[in-house]
Amino acid sequence: MKNSGFIFAALIVLLAACGGPAKKSNSERNLAANISLKLEKIAEGLHSPVAAAFSPEGLMLVCEQTGQIRVLENNKLFDKPFLNLESKLVKISGAYDERGLLGIALHPDYAINKKLYVYYSAPSTEKGFDHQSVIAEYKVSTDPMLADAASERILLTIQQPESNHNGGDLKFGPDGYLYIGVGDGGGAGDRHGEIGNGQNLNTLLGKILRIDVNNDQGYGIPNDNPFVGKEAKPEIWAYGLRNPWRFSFDKNSGQLFVADVGQNKFEEVNIIEKGGNYGWKIMEASHCFNPEENCKTEGLILPIAEYEHEEGISLTGGFVYRGKELTGLTDKYIFADWTGPMFYLEKKGESWKRGTVSLAAKPSGDLKILSFAEDNNAELYVLTNQEVGPKDIKGAVYKLINP
Repeated sequence: MKNSGFIFAALIVLLAACGGPAKKSNSERNLAANISLKLEKIAEGLHSPVAAAFSPEGLMLVCEQTGQIRVLENNKLFDKPFLNLESKLVKISGAYDERGLLGIALHPDYAINKKLYVYYSAPSTEKGFDHQSVIAEYKVSTDPMLADAASERILLTIQQPESNHNGGDLKFGPDGYLYIGVGDGGGAGDRHGEIGNGQNLNTLLGKILRIDVNNDQGYGIPNDNPFVGKEAKPEIWAYGLRNPWRFSFDKNSGQLFVADVGQNKFEEVNIIEKGGNYGWKIMEASHCFNPEENCKTEGLILPIAEYEHEEGISLTGGFVYRGKELTGLTDKYIFADWTGPMFYLEKKGESWKRGTVSLAAKPSGDLKILSFAEDNNAELYVLTNQEVGPKDIKGAVYKLINP
């Protein structure tokens, strides 16, 4: 794997679709200015922290891939877990694994109903599958530092044919519905059927899902989901995705930014539209993938930004910055590559420019950027590990600050 020692050119690529009129990309090849920031460590000693959410009281709930949710308050990491799901997980490899406890989201009315939602990898209940992805609801106990482990209500299970490409992110949209990122089922090249899972509307794999959790009978389907009443899974909000590892909503515009991890050559950032087809496996970013030439691109939506694997190998999505503390970042989408480099996107007219984020006094070691988090004041945090997998407690949480 490539490491974080790369020097990154800040490129946004405007590439025509191969062989047909895909929806035009709004990215440009122009360079944007470099921005300098600093990482302030606020916690360490974590097992591969992959996701986090903030409670209304300001508690940071950090998901360790190995199955525990840890509580971080005023830069203090508590030993006692908020919730321990280790016994529910499929056995994961400490060397490298894409399964585990992968996502967390707090209900918009968490202050009242104390409900939260998690995404984790459990042993499959069906033959022929590697594991199943579980989206479950929990409630907080009378102690705000402790969830009620007995309160689990499983909303949705998705059988996974391979161990990788699980997606795993959860976010509530400004509409109050829960959005779920699900990968294409794993392996390489979406080898699941002739068109692949990403293009198959009769599977939840390779999609962004949208459900209503305010339903005691499981979950509901919003009436305005784009495939309601059609020969398709009604949970689907958008499709044609490979591995939407991390996504977020812009607090101001409500736009949904999805970072989709690429196959062999390209990483991409998309703005998701209702019912949109983002091309996988017909295209990888804005390039033909299957077939390699003259692919049919009509109706596909191209990414707003992409970069080649000379610059990184696995995209980690972030947030549009809406805080007050960081100089010059307002309106910019901050994201990174797993191997360490950090970038931003800035919209200029109808185009997007990409710039680099230089980290002053960057921590030593081979820093892997696993995820971002946003607190109640819209300030940003970076979740990292210094191992490829979750075998050791070398994970840390940093806050992005001015240098």
